[in-house]
Amino acid sequence: MGEGHAPEKEQIPTPGGGKRPSMEDAPPALFDDTLARPVPPLAEQDGSTLPRLVALMRRLLGPGGCPWDREQTFESLRKYVLEEACEVIDAIDSGRRDLLKEELGDLLLQVVFQAELARAQAGFSIDDVVAGIVDKLVRRHPHVFGNMSAKDADAVLANWERIKAKEKASRGVLGGVPRSLPALTRAQRIGEKVSRVGFDWASAEGSRAKVDEETAELDEAIERKDKDRIEAEMGDVLFALVNLSRHLGVDAEGALRRTIDKFTHRFAHVETRVGEKHGGWGAVGEGGVLPLGLLDQYWQEAKETEGR
Repeated sequence: MGEGHAPEKEQIPTPGGGKRPSMEDAPPALFDDTLARPVPPLAEQDGSTLPRLVALMRRLLGPGGCPWDREQTFESLRKYVLEEACEVIDAIDSGRRDLLKEELGDLLLQVVFQAELARAQAGFSIDDVVAGIVDKLVRRHPHVFGNMSAKDADAVLANWERIKAKEKASRGVLGGVPRSLPALTRAQRIGEKVSRVGFDWASAEGSRAKVDEETAELDEAIERKDKDRIEAEMGDVLFALVNLSRHLGVDAEGALRRTIDKFTHRFAHVETRVGEKHGGWGAVGEGGVLPLGLLDQYWQEAKETEGR
């Protein structure tokens, strides 16, 4: 580069083979936090306020923006994407729609944040993301936008999987199930996907018999005190139970989550009673253990309280 010449700005390749300007070439983000924030009435809302969030994110990532935001990477944001998705699930389970609105906003921020990082580093941004999902949904709804028919939701899902398999032929039936999903959810999604290509029990009875088969093998491993086999057979039992849940129309992850919440609520009552009657766990004495029969009495109190 000759002296006196300004350095050329980086040009990012686009999917079509052309060059897209880097983030430095993009026009400055137009965001003014002092402007009014009108939100249209519900019936008129069409996503037209999304550009305001995009502009805000560009301001935060631009020169003179937020130092923390400007240091983030795709990798550093992974934990926040997971955390916000989990908080959306918690909001759904709580039944509080005001909380759901807030948590959906937090999750949307993560989408916009990553898309703006991609503007500078990967050659795409939020409009590319939206265009991609719109095109995908049109392709996978031929019963709406094409000539294919679907008599019910099961037919829609079957069509969806067939179209997806053609689009991602090299990935395989299970390639689209993220390994980072919670194990129960991943197991159920795997069961759903293989079922759609015919690899499944014909009814819940076959799935229920598989639970008995796997439980018997677990019992045998326990009897032999083979730790490695116990772990393997326990996994088989859990997988069989998830498949049975799917056949019965039960979300295994949700069912276990509800049971954990129920246990947590009841144990909180037990702890309260231990505090009231015995001064807390630390005051119980050597070993800090009360008789199980007494603790079970407090547990039964909690169960009776739930029924009132």
